[in-house]
Amino acid sequence: MRTKYAKVAQPVSKPRVNVVTLGCSKNIHDSEVLMGQLKGNQIEVVHESANIQANDIVVINTCGFIDNAKQESIDTILQYSELKDQGKINKVIVTGCLSERYKPELQSEIPNVDAYFGTNDLPDLLSSIGADYRHELLGERLLTTPSHFSYFKIAEGCNRPCSFCAIPLMRGKHVSKSIDDLVKEAKFLAANGTKELILIAQDLTYYGLDIYGKRNLSDLMRHLSDVDGIEWIRLQYAYPSGFPMDILDVMNERSNICNYLDMPLQHISDRMLTSMRRGTSKQKQIDLVHKIRDKVPDIALRTTLICGYPGETEQDFQEMLEWVEETRFDRLGCFTYSHEEKTHAHTLVDDVPEETKQERVEAIMEVQQGISYEINQEKIGETFKVLIDKVDGDYFVGRTEYDSPEVDNEVLIDARDNYARTGDFVPVNIHRAEDFDLYGSIVK
Repeated sequence: MRTKYAKVAQPVSKPRVNVVTLGCSKNIHDSEVLMGQLKGNQIEVVHESANIQANDIVVINTCGFIDNAKQESIDTILQYSELKDQGKINKVIVTGCLSERYKPELQSEIPNVDAYFGTNDLPDLLSSIGADYRHELLGERLLTTPSHFSYFKIAEGCNRPCSFCAIPLMRGKHVSKSIDDLVKEAKFLAANGTKELILIAQDLTYYGLDIYGKRNLSDLMRHLSDVDGIEWIRLQYAYPSGFPMDILDVMNERSNICNYLDMPLQHISDRMLTSMRRGTSKQKQIDLVHKIRDKVPDIALRTTLICGYPGETEQDFQEMLEWVEETRFDRLGCFTYSHEEKTHAHTLVDDVPEETKQERVEAIMEVQQGISYEINQEKIGETFKVLIDKVDGDYFVGRTEYDSPEVDNEVLIDARDNYARTGDFVPVNIHRAEDFDLYGSIVK
C-alpha cells in the first residue's frame, strides 16, 4: 500500500517594492508619501536600491516636463522592462507626470509594463500592489532625503496660464492642502528629526485662494513656524504676478523662516513676457525685486530663466543679459526652451536654433558665475549658521539659510580639523570663497 504524503507548500517571499524617483522635488515628495503608505500596509519598500531581487515590484515615478527629463524617464522604463523580461524583477509599474501625460502612447510603445498610473492615482496604484490607501497615515512619509530636511508640498497643480508650461496638463488645477493637515504633517516630521521644511508647490503664492478665499501663505508660515523642532522654513517656487507682500513681514518677524526666496521670473523682455502669458511686465518685475529687497535687505533671491523661447531675438536676449548683470541675483538657473505638445507656445514656431539656445544659456551662466564669485568674496571673514548635510571625502558639507539643497552654494568644512554631525547646526567662519562654494571652520 502506497503511503500518501501531503504536498508541503514552499514558502513564497513577499514582494518588495523598489521605488525609483525621477524629476523634481515634488516627485520626491510623492514617492515619500507612496513609501509611507506601503510601509503602513506592512509591505517592504526601498528607494532606488541597486540590489535588485527577482520578486521586486519596481515603481518608477516619472517626469514629463521637458525633453531631457522625458527621455530619462523613457530610458528608465525601458531599463527596468528589460530586467523584467530577463526574469530579474517581478513587475514594473509606472506613475507620475510622464504617465499622466502620455499613458496611451506608453501603453502602445512599452506594453510589457504591468500598469500605468497618473499623478493623482495613488489609491489605485496601491491597490494594484495589494495595499489599501490609509487615510490615517496623512502626513506620514518615508524620507528619501537626509532626515534633517524635507520637501514640504503645500499644494498640488497650477492655475497659471504660462504658455510654455505643461504642468497643468499633468498635475491639474491648483488644490491647496489645509493648514491643519500641513501642521500635522510638520509635527510628524519634526518628531522624526526634521529641522528644515522646504515649502514647495507649482505656485506657493497662490496658496489658500481655493479653500480660504484669499492668498494665505503668510498665515501658513506662522503656523509652521510655531511647530517645535522646526528651525528653518524655506520658500521655493513663488510666482511674481499677485505676489503677497505680507509673506515678507512674516520673514522679518520669525527667526526660523529663512531669508530666501525662489521666484522664477523666466524673462524680462516685455515681448517675451507677453507671449509667455506671465501676467506681468518688465517694469513690474524690476519694481517687485526692489520692493522685496527693500523689505528684507538680507534676502537671497533665486530665479530661473528661459533662453530660446519662440520669437526670442538677439535684442530680447541682450535685454535679459543686461538685466541679469544689473539685478545681481544671489542664485540663478537658466534653461533652454523646450517645445511642449498641447501647450499654448506649441502653436508658435520653435524658431531659435538649439545651438543658439545653448549659447545664450552659457552666456547668462557665465555672467552669473562672476556675480556669485563677487558676492561670495564679500562673505570671507563672516560667521554663518550652517546646517550639515553630509560628509564628502575630507569635508563636512553644509548650507547657510541662503542656500537650498542640490541647487545652491555649499559650505565645505575640513573634517580633519573640525567635527560635526549630519543634521547639526554649527557656526562657521568663512575663510575662502569660490564661484559657488564657501570654505570655513567651525567656531569653537
